[in-house]
Amino acid sequence: MSPETLRFHAVLRGHTERNDGAIALWGDSLKMDYATLFAEVAYRRERLRDEGVQVVALALDNGVDAMLWDLAVLFEGLTCLTLPPFFSAAQRAHCLEQSHAERVIAEPYLSQELEGLGYHKVGDFWCRHFDGRPSMPLGTAKVTFTSGTTGAPKGVCLSGESLLRVARDLYQASHVNDPRHHLALLPLAILLENLGCYAALYAGATLSVPSQKSLGIQGASAVDAAQLLGCLAARQPHSLILVPQLLLMLVIAAEQKAFSPRGLRFAAVGGARVSKALLQRAQQLGMPVFEGYGLSECASVVSLNVPQAQRPGSVGRPLPHVDIRLAEDGEVLIKGSTLLGYLGQTEQPDTWWPSGDLGAFDEDGFLYLKGRKKHQFVTSYGRNVNPDWVEAELTQGGDIAQAFVYGEALPHNHALLWPHRADCSDAQLAAAVAEANAGLPDYAQVHQWTRLDAPFTAANGLLTANGRPRRDAIVARYHAHFTQPLNEDTPS
Repeated sequence: MSPETLRFHAVLRGHTERNDGAIALWGDSLKMDYATLFAEVAYRRERLRDEGVQVVALALDNGVDAMLWDLAVLFEGLTCLTLPPFFSAAQRAHCLEQSHAERVIAEPYLSQELEGLGYHKVGDFWCRHFDGRPSMPLGTAKVTFTSGTTGAPKGVCLSGESLLRVARDLYQASHVNDPRHHLALLPLAILLENLGCYAALYAGATLSVPSQKSLGIQGASAVDAAQLLGCLAARQPHSLILVPQLLLMLVIAAEQKAFSPRGLRFAAVGGARVSKALLQRAQQLGMPVFEGYGLSECASVVSLNVPQAQRPGSVGRPLPHVDIRLAEDGEVLIKGSTLLGYLGQTEQPDTWWPSGDLGAFDEDGFLYLKGRKKHQFVTSYGRNVNPDWVEAELTQGGDIAQAFVYGEALPHNHALLWPHRADCSDAQLAAAVAEANAGLPDYAQVHQWTRLDAPFTAANGLLTANGRPRRDAIVARYHAHFTQPLNEDTPS
């Protein structure tokens, strides 16, 4: 084991020696204390050792079993491949093939799919033999696939040392608020949530891992709000990890008195840009929300606002293990806990990882993101605009579910909009656009918009599997709208 892995293992052993019966894991119904957790992980390590393989894939819904297998693979020094539930069958096949995953632990509904890929079931394991070894950096503890902007995901190879250093920093960042019960809302296959779970175990807290089905979460973006709020009310967690859309849902629910944030002590939000207005609404409700920033290639979180040092609108200061500097063009460069390499590629990554994000520091060392470098467009007036920024302002007000902003070589910026509700009128959409524009400089404002007939989805080729817009495809599909003359009075 690496030094950080040994440290984490010793911490878990220490929790068992308290012998106070504290609940470590809480699934849909099963509850397990720390002594049982430690014993169950040891048992699973023995079973993995008997298999004599290097790469183990987990295709499991959130739950006690998923967390136990994850820890067993980590402590046994094997490579864990985590498969998000929102990946397509083709993407899962690509991940398994490229990683040479000789053992898969999966949900029953994937049985036919795995058989079609040449796996056969022996006990808990789906087994398959591969000739040769995958092109994988030595010391890879986890492979997390990021779908990016193409259908074939890229495998990011990370060491246990990097993963657990981030988890320990997350634990220390939230420690002052003493969250004793963390509820995992995101799939455990999402690296951010995975490390948040490790941080909760570092703290000796209760880790709730209800299934995505019991939370009312389906795929990458569908949520049954009533079911999710019911689960939160029943479990009363102290800490959560949120993406902006889930934060918006909780803010709206709290404003309508359908959710009480009083029990929350620490809610980290990341994964996409968060509008300052949404953060202010959350703070007015007493929600302890802390925005952060990270990327898979740097083992997730690299900067975070914390209770002792918070600057709304920023993504916080760099975590202790990270150095961040800016390139001449403003790109964020990161050193510390960076990837070992990509699966199937032999190139060694640079010491300073180019994030692809544009940023700036204030005088106190807080980092502010300006959007994606490659998404930036230049208007016909020569103004640089990053659409991520504008889209975040549009979609986090409550009426607009999806927004896509374009203005390359145009005198005015055009937005494609899909409302949250079918009964949302054009007047309501216009008001939402006006509200967002009020907080934007003139060159970034939306001057014309189109109400979409259908949302962007992975099925129609306009979203990646994890919900990001396929920008080139959207521009190609709606090119005619972007060339229409400006009409400020009505949408196109």
